[in-house]
Amino acid sequence: MKLVQLNAWGGRLGAQVRDLLIEENPDIVCLQEIIDIKGRSGFFTSIDQLSAYADDTQLFHSPVMSFRYMDKTASFGNGIISKLSMKGQETIFTNLDYVENFSFDEHDYNIRNLQHAIIPINNKDVHILNHHGHHVREHKNGTTDTLRQCMQITSYINSLSGPIILTGDFNLVPDSESIKLINKRLRNLPKEHKLTTTRNHLTTKTEVCDYIFVSDDIIVDNFYMSPDVVSDHAALVLEFDI
Repeated sequence: MKLVQLNAWGGRLGAQVRDLLIEENPDIVCLQEIIDIKGRSGFFTSIDQLSAYADDTQLFHSPVMSFRYMDKTASFGNGIISKLSMKGQETIFTNLDYVENFSFDEHDYNIRNLQHAIIPINNKDVHILNHHGHHVREHKNGTTDTLRQCMQITSYINSLSGPIILTGDFNLVPDSESIKLINKRLRNLPKEHKLTTTRNHLTTKTEVCDYIFVSDDIIVDNFYMSPDVVSDHAALVLEFDI
């Protein structure tokens, strides 16, 4: 099995993301900052367009906001693409609530949620969790808000039984107090593999802030960061067995 994790940067580099997915041919894709818009948008690549890398994919989009875009309505949030059937889907908000007709002048953009998809693999229900973390402009060390949200995520993880893969752009460095809560429960693969950044030349930021975490019953066959520039974040790739 193969999983790709990526902050899609709103689909700005959609052609490059599609090329990456064709090359990697993952079974599961976990995305943050991805748009769902019906029909051609002209500038942004939507989750259904990205899903065209393979036949018979299933989509699970969990928007945190929607807005008018030309003559259409676009929704923005987290998304999971899967070549495997999803047995269950749930969206858990970790900060604020969904906003329709979002405006930066009127609303707080730190609306956040956690996606949970249950995907049967080798007769086991695998819990795929996908999250976009609270953004603090000044640093990636965390705040009381990130600590609260990571406590909520950890509590949710503790309620699950079976294999778990947690992915996302957490907007936190590996040794922040917030991430340490998750490190106590799951293996932090970027930390284990000593990644020094998950960013690239499209941003001035240089920290590790993107993650794939796994429970001990996930067999990690391979883990790496793709060198392809598909966003201002790097894509992470996990090859695993159950």
